[in-house]
Amino acid sequence: MTETPITRLLVSLSLPTVVNMLLTAVYNMTDTYFVTSLGESAIGGVGIVFSIQSLIQAVGFGVAMGTGSIVSISLGKKDNKNANKIASSGIVMGLVLGLLISVICFSFLNPILRIIGATETILPYARDYAIVILIAAPLMCTSYVTGPLLRAEGRATYSMLVGIAGGLINMVLDPIFIFAFDLGVKGAAIATALSQVISFSLAIGFYVLNKGVVKLSVKYISHDIKDYWQILKIGAPTVFRQGLGSVSTTLLNGQAKLYGDAAVAAISLANKVYMLIRSIVLGVGQGFQPIAGYNFGAKKFDRVKKVFLVATIFGSTAACLGAVACAVAPNQVISIFGADNPEVVTIGARMLLFYSIALPFLGVSSYVNMLYQSLGFVKGATFLASCRQGIYFIPLILILPYFFNLDGVIVSQSIADILTFLTSIPFCIWFLNKKLKTPE
Repeated sequence: MTETPITRLLVSLSLPTVVNMLLTAVYNMTDTYFVTSLGESAIGGVGIVFSIQSLIQAVGFGVAMGTGSIVSISLGKKDNKNANKIASSGIVMGLVLGLLISVICFSFLNPILRIIGATETILPYARDYAIVILIAAPLMCTSYVTGPLLRAEGRATYSMLVGIAGGLINMVLDPIFIFAFDLGVKGAAIATALSQVISFSLAIGFYVLNKGVVKLSVKYISHDIKDYWQILKIGAPTVFRQGLGSVSTTLLNGQAKLYGDAAVAAISLANKVYMLIRSIVLGVGQGFQPIAGYNFGAKKFDRVKKVFLVATIFGSTAACLGAVACAVAPNQVISIFGADNPEVVTIGARMLLFYSIALPFLGVSSYVNMLYQSLGFVKGATFLASCRQGIYFIPLILILPYFFNLDGVIVSQSIADILTFLTSIPFCIWFLNKKLKTPE
């Protein structure tokens, strides 16, 4: 972590995380691909439940990032005892919070689904999908914690293999449960849930067999509320980022449903494509975070700066390539999912065109936020995490449709992305010059 050339180290850690993030996107995209044959309402149902999945991911990734960041810094300081304690406590925390989400959502499922955008025709599909996802939520939430733990100790390749296994299982099981067992949307959810549970089992098995530098054990679980608060505090930017993603998806679907099921389906498909590209950017970021945290703990500030800059180049290049694909062939990209309704294709393609304008700015804004978070600068990280889908997006999605109708819905996220980029620039310059200044 402190001696390997930065570019080689970043590639070795980010390539597996990119694969993992892509596979996380594939979990949802695979469902959508097969569900398209069931009609627009089914597509809308899966898209609606994405808000709930985003909430599960928000909590899971928040605990994961808080746990992973503390473990990385602890290992950089050679404090393995603290690393073991935080890792074990983070696993338990993910399980408990995932269970809490399940209980709350099950208690008010139909009202929640209507609030997040389900029409009367979409509701039955959304309910079938949500029930299965919520049953698996505790283990799904916990599974998100294991990836950063593996990466924190340099086991990114194993983390990638676990993700590949889950992704392949999902793709194989989807057509079996949807068509062979004639379970429809519920079958897609079962396939996703089983793949996540299997991924978690493979990841936790690594520690059960005592293969890692970090040790997980019941005896290491902390009884001090301050440790859990520390995890939450550092993970808060991720919770805000992902949680606001759930809120923004809810508002987006709520505005889209005013224009019919075709609009909900189209926007759902466009967001799947966008998330696929964004997953590559975030995968590179998750590769650079443990490097930044470890070297920050070791007071090697020049290496922290360099890994940030190299990651930004890699991630921005990937985002630009995605933007080109969305700009050159938006109709074809939307049609990959099997959408054959001309209205769905037209609306989805138009949204991709606007996404292509904002995508080149995504790398910088994402990595400035992740830099603050991975080094424990919580206030700045939380503010930046709140910009994209909170501070900027929420007013835009509420105001622009009033003036521009469906086009206002379509352009809101792209405008919010560009404003977030502009906001992150002064944060970036100040941090690099002040907090990562190498002592004379």
